[in-house]
Amino acid sequence: QVQLVESGGGLVQAGGSLRLSCAASGRTFSRNAMGWFRQAPGKEREFVAAINWSGGSTNYGDSVKGRFTISRDNAKNSVYLSMNSLKPEDTAVYYCAARSFAYSSASRVPGNYDYWGQGTQVTVSS
Repeated sequence: QVQLVESGGGLVQAGGSLRLSCAASGRTFSRNAMGWFRQAPGKEREFVAAINWSGGSTNYGDSVKGRFTISRDNAKNSVYLSMNSLKPEDTAVYYCAARSFAYSSASRVPGNYDYWGQGTQVTVSS
């Protein structure tokens, strides 16, 4: 059974930092693009960041560009999201996702991802 498990969420003050982790199990994703999305109450799921299988190509949402960094460790079957200069509008549930096809691109489209984690809450206070 494939599982993606996020961790690292929590409550932080504006301007602070958090690092989210996503550990995959049940299959290897070392040849697959992975991404992070978020969803705030009453809003649609929003693309945050994505990374291709090698880490050589990344993609960021406009609202997080320059503040967030996505990375991965294929040996640990994991992907990370380092978040700096957090703002109250970054408050959301953050989801990790993975594509099933090998060597796929770091897509911004949620429908291109086949596996999803259960999410981790990030709350930024002003």
